[in-house]
Amino acid sequence: MTNLFDILGPTMVGPSSSHTAGACRLGFVTQALAGGPPERAEIELHGSFAMTGEGHGTKRAIVGGLLGMRPDDAGLRDSLARARQAGVEFSFRTTDLGEGAHPNTARIRVWRGGRETCLRGASIGGGRIRVEEVDGMGVSLTGTLPTLVLVADDVPGTIAEISGLLARREVNVAAMRVDRTGRGERALMTVEIDGPIPDEVVRDIEAKPWAHWIRAIARLA
Repeated sequence: MTNLFDILGPTMVGPSSSHTAGACRLGFVTQALAGGPPERAEIELHGSFAMTGEGHGTKRAIVGGLLGMRPDDAGLRDSLARARQAGVEFSFRTTDLGEGAHPNTARIRVWRGGRETCLRGASIGGGRIRVEEVDGMGVSLTGTLPTLVLVADDVPGTIAEISGLLARREVNVAAMRVDRTGRGERALMTVEIDGPIPDEVVRDIEAKPWAHWIRAIARLA
């Protein structure tokens, strides 16, 4: 079903829904996965992002997202200066991710608190995004629903236990995806939720011995 947001596009600071609003959302998701604004960021731009991103404000949109700004934040216009004032180091370079990559694709690598996070995602039009990789593992994350993202040991019963925790908190799962680095190693899970994510759910999962980290990402649309 098509909703009004799909037709009218996002509330945003322009000029472009794909090169500005979508780019900002990619930065926002990256900082959410990292646990907050990073200390350092390396941003690679592919295709149209690389060729026309300067005029469309793609760079300042991504950096604004990394600072926790949303597409309608007027501060996006000054995000590069704000990042420097906050001591955030950032750099950009052009990359070629191959013919299969969407033309509005970025790979964003950030460091916060000694931990590195790497996201690859695309702005697919109308301000919408598609996150394809997190830390080298395939995901499918759009931000259209509140989403839990977690890394856990790949051990039997983990998925069932997470489902049980969510059910006990009366949280309905819209979709779940699991990708792992290898059998018996680590798995990255994305769980889309119908409605806000209770803080108790995050604490419940964080307390489990098999959980390495978990992030709750608010709905971006």
